[in-house]
This record gives sequence, structure tokens and C-alpha cells, in this order.
Amino acid sequence: MGCSRIGSTRVAIVVALTTILASCTSLPRSGPDHKDVDRDAAVKVTTKERRVGIDYALIDLSKNVLPYFTSPQPTSFKGFGGGRGGAPEIPLGYGDVVQVAIFEAQSGGLFIPSDAGSRPGNYISLPEQTIDRNGTITIPYAGRVPAAGRLKETVEQDVEDRLASRAIEPQVVITTTSSRSSQVAVLGDVNNPQRVEISPAGERVLDVISAAGGLTTNNIETNVTLQRRGKTATVAYNTLLKNPAENIYVAPDDTISIDHERRTYLALGAAGVSGRFDFEESNLTLGEAIAKAGGLRDDRADPAQVLLYRLVPKKTVEAMHVDTTRFAGDAVPVIVRANMRDPATLFAVQQFKMEDKDIIYISNSDSVELVKFLDIVNSVSSTVSGVTDDARDTRNAVQDLGN
Repeated sequence: MGCSRIGSTRVAIVVALTTILASCTSLPRSGPDHKDVDRDAAVKVTTKERRVGIDYALIDLSKNVLPYFTSPQPTSFKGFGGGRGGAPEIPLGYGDVVQVAIFEAQSGGLFIPSDAGSRPGNYISLPEQTIDRNGTITIPYAGRVPAAGRLKETVEQDVEDRLASRAIEPQVVITTTSSRSSQVAVLGDVNNPQRVEISPAGERVLDVISAAGGLTTNNIETNVTLQRRGKTATVAYNTLLKNPAENIYVAPDDTISIDHERRTYLALGAAGVSGRFDFEESNLTLGEAIAKAGGLRDDRADPAQVLLYRLVPKKTVEAMHVDTTRFAGDAVPVIVRANMRDPATLFAVQQFKMEDKDIIYISNSDSVELVKFLDIVNSVSSTVSGVTDDARDTRNAVQDLGN
């Protein structure tokens, strides 16, 4: 009878305290409760919609949504052009230094006198000159000839036409000795930041990075940003190595910035170790990231409530047939929920790719919240006679119910 009475007492205590706990909102915890997350989601894939606070979408990790998250959404250099075909033609520009040679068919013309004697050829070379701020060069008897922004061959023909009535079948050859206008600035994490001159043969992005001494950082955490006429795009350095279509020809006045970006993620809640973790020189899956943070704590974690927080491109969410009309901007705050109690989820988390600045939050189990409440009751009433025994009986009752 004594044991029966004690067992009944334990059950009664648990029922009473659970009722109190259900209405208590002041218990300490390291993050949002999974019930709050489920209730307050603005958009859900499996349940009715509700708008509250900061809008976000709650998506359960499954084989149906996994394909949308298998890889990040990179930007591309393809929009700049110059990926296929030959090198782009480079016009003359302000500040270029050129030399002009003028040939005539025979002596006795405008530039070659009749008594030329033992000249090596019927031509003269004019002194080197710089294309001035007006974009012109000066040719005797032809005047000031526009050059900046024009192809070398076009300027040559223009000079020939201007001299045709005075010289004997003139032919003009323009040689660029210094192409100050056809340079690309290479900055950031390279060994020798500098302005790289583009040759008529054409240089691609990796060529000018090599000319600047190469990277000072590891490949996998390095991004390359290209700026051209107000347009900007960023591509991972490894993408340039693996995808030749991204390694486009550079153009005059391009700016290429090389940046090492430390990739990190946060692990919070009932993880083995909470904190910020580096990807280091590898790409991580969700499963590997959880393991790197020490896995799930057996004494605290709810395996069914492993949450990953991420800003996802709106077009990716829309592809899952989710209503995104209430989300402003190009990105949607998304919580991806993984149920680790499902054996199949262990395969899914090994295919789900982590991205820089992801947040993993592992919820506490309901039983942990109850134990927290009991600890508070015990600490508050520890001076009252018999309360310690009651708390011990209650703990034992919880264990009995768990078994």
C-alpha cells in the first residue's frame, strides 16, 4: 500500500506540475520553443498560414524539397559577355602612347625627297606622342586626327585618306607603345596588387590575377568580384577554375577585387558545443555541420526539432509552390526543419548543403523544460520542511513516466 500511495503521489505531482508548466512562459531556455516556431510561421508548406512578427517560411526537410537546396545560388560573369570567341577588340584611348609610321610608294613624294639617297625604305617614323585629353593625335599635313575610342585600323585609314591627295599612295602604320587606357585594376588578396595592361591577344580574369602574383589565400574561401561600367558580379575563385565559361575576357577599366571570406555558421541550443564554427577548406553538409558542433545532446535535445535558419532567394521558394507575396525583397527568411527521429533524414542531411552564415538551432525536449521547472520549484521552496523530499519524489515520478 505504501508503494502504491507513493506511486500515485508521484503521478499526481507530475500531472499538477505539467499543468502549471504549460501556462508558464518565464522558464529559461536558449532559444525559441519549437511550438512557437510552428505556430508563428508566416508560411508553412504543410499547415495553414499565419502572419506574426518577422515573416518567415517553415519548410520540413524531405526528399521533395531537398533538390531546391542541394547547391547555393551563385552569381555569374556570363552577363558581361566575352566568354566565347576571340579576344575583344581594344580601341585606342586617352593617355595611350603611339608611334606613327608613314610609307610612300616612291621617293619624291610628300615625306620622301627625290634625293633620298641610301635610305632604308620610303617611309618616315614620327616621334612618339600621347593621345591628348581631346582624344586626338597630330599628323603633319593631316592635322589633328581623332583617335580615342577608335580602333587602330580605323585611325590608320583616316590618316591615309587625309594624305591621299598630297602623298604618293600613302600607307600608315600605328604602333601602341604604352596602352595606359587599356588596363585592369587587380586589388585585394593578391601578392602584387597593380594595374595590368591588356594586350591585343586578350586577357581573361585568371590571366590578370596571375599577372598580379596570384592569390595570398586558399582557393575555396576566395571570391572574385568584377566591376564594369556600373555593373558588379561575384564568383567563387574555384568556379573560375572549374567552369571556363566564367573565365571571361576582361575589358579596359575593369576592376577585379579578390576577397577572402571566412565562411562560418552558428550552432545554438541543445548542440554538443554551441558557438561559431568555420567551414575551413571544405564544403559542409548539414549532417557534417551538426557533427562538427558535437552532435545532439542526449540529455537535452529534441531530435525531431533540428532547425536551420537561412535567407533563401525568393525564386527558389516560389519554385516550391510557396506563396511569397507577403515577403518584400529578393530573399525569404526560411526555417528548414529536420526530424532526426526519422532514419531517412540522416540521408537527407548528408545531401543538404550548408551555406555561409547559416544558423543551426536544436530545440530542447519537453522533458528538459519540465526538469527546469522542477529545479526552480526546488530552489524557491528549499527552506520549507519536506519540500526536498517532494521534489525528489517528483523527479522519480518523471523518470518512472519516461521509462
